[in-house]
Amino acid sequence: MKIHIQGGTLIDPAAGTEQQQDIFIAAGKIVALGTAPADFHAAKTIDAKGLTIAPGLVDLAARLREPGYEHKATLESEMAAALAGGVTSLVCLPDTDPVLDEPGLVEMLKFRAHNLNQAHVYPLGALTVGLKGQVITEMVELTEAGCIGFSQADVPVVDTQVLLRALQYANTYGYTVWLRPVDAYLGKGGVAASGALASRLGLSGVPVSAETIALHTIFELVRVTGARVHLSHLSSAAGIELMRAAKAEGLPVTCDVTVNHIHLIDLDIGYFDAQFRLDPPLRSQRDREAIRAGLADGTIDAICSDHTPVDDDEKLLPFAEATPGATGLELFLSLTVKWADEARVPLAKALNRITAAPAAVLKLDAGRIAVGACADLCIFDRNAHWRVEPRALKSQGHNTPFLGYELPARVRATIVSGYVAFEQRQP
Repeated sequence: MKIHIQGGTLIDPAAGTEQQQDIFIAAGKIVALGTAPADFHAAKTIDAKGLTIAPGLVDLAARLREPGYEHKATLESEMAAALAGGVTSLVCLPDTDPVLDEPGLVEMLKFRAHNLNQAHVYPLGALTVGLKGQVITEMVELTEAGCIGFSQADVPVVDTQVLLRALQYANTYGYTVWLRPVDAYLGKGGVAASGALASRLGLSGVPVSAETIALHTIFELVRVTGARVHLSHLSSAAGIELMRAAKAEGLPVTCDVTVNHIHLIDLDIGYFDAQFRLDPPLRSQRDREAIRAGLADGTIDAICSDHTPVDDDEKLLPFAEATPGATGLELFLSLTVKWADEARVPLAKALNRITAAPAAVLKLDAGRIAVGACADLCIFDRNAHWRVEPRALKSQGHNTPFLGYELPARVRATIVSGYVAFEQRQP
């Protein structure tokens, strides 16, 4: 389908450019910018005057809840949420039921996602069988089935010998291992960040050392094996400083933070509000400022939504018993723009953290707007504001700590491989 997007302000975060330019799309690719190619006759014209055009967002962590947790969300509902949020590529974690540790399960998920003809889905295979941390999975077979990397999700590998062998295996074939840096014992049973607030509320804490000790171990194993590792969901100033040192040393490591941790701190928990029950737990204002600084200086590669749909029953429990998680796909763009506004970060630089930078982590040819590139685009109204309410969300999970917030930036259209997969009429 030939599409002409006219009059919009085009932002290419990879190049750091921002200018008003028309885009011409054919056969799923961007065929021209500015001036139409010869004999181009658009089958559809999108009026983007007053709107911003960016590459489709790339999300490094989104739980789609299939297979096994369809009572929390379905592939259809969460893919619809992704498109409504401008997300065209997303990584799904392996902690489904059954766990994504067999090629057949991965192929089934890829087949289902492909048939929906919506966002691109990139599964992470389980690093160990059943995520039990004992037996390494067949990474070659899982890669052939469609896995883009290997992860334990939020389950740490207790046995460092197993982790060492897994990294050696991954390095042999050039695979990337994704790890959540949390010590299995120091982080066990914790529901809030250790500190004055957790003590006052009587909540079991997760100390910063749970993150830093795990990081020290991982970095030492990376030095030994040379394996490429992506660290998911850093949450502390101390952890970010270790990451900065590791990059300065030249270790093959990348990292991300969740969009929730850019804005929220432990004090936001208030009087046991389970909407703020997240994993990793929210930390201090100092940690939040370190996260923002790390994003600005490039220590932190990317922002992820950490989209984790949770049903109402699981959030109505007491704080310590509530299931951690929050919906994030539809808030992903808006919360990133909100951070850019508050921190006075140029919009192109902020968008880079949710487009080109995560695409580089995945080694995908995505997150850019250029002639010949895949036509994955997000068209949004930079100046529109919307209120986060359950009825405004397409995700089956309506729980988020941002309920009631008024956020900037509203997605008007999402284009995936040259197909208009989502379009919202302006009021």
